[in-house]
Amino acid sequence: MNYLDQTLLNRLSTEAKDAPRKRKNLNLHPTDDFCCHRLLNAVEPGTYIRPHYHADPNKDESMVMVRGRMGLVSFDDDGRVLETRVIAAGGDTFAVDIPHGRYHTAISLEPGSVFFEAKAGPYRPLTNEELASWAPEEGSPEVVEYLARLEALFTP
Repeated sequence: MNYLDQTLLNRLSTEAKDAPRKRKNLNLHPTDDFCCHRLLNAVEPGTYIRPHYHADPNKDESMVMVRGRMGLVSFDDDGRVLETRVIAAGGDTFAVDIPHGRYHTAISLEPGSVFFEAKAGPYRPLTNEELASWAPEEGSPEVVEYLARLEALFTP
């Protein structure tokens, strides 16, 4: 048995806060080639998850907020925003199921936010085709402005 508790969430959030990318995941599945991937993702404000999609029809992705809040953004193939939604632990919308082939990203809206993610394995790095060509590459100078525009979608 692998019990997940607040101490674990606190440790994971601290690691995310201290990480250069402002996020940290904890795999609950035994190996990258395992058939079902289950993991916790701690995401801090300021992290940038480049918009992407999963081409494999077996790679639908589910996210359930365990703690905190994040904004989910879906896009069309040209990068126009199709939909935004706040996903919040204990909120009206607390989870999302993202179909394969849909461009999306997540924005951390609150320190200490953690979500549970599940999707089919095995792990395969995103291909260039799956990464949005219209969004800045992680680490590029354009990320700051682009991320600010995405965050503004969730500012009243």
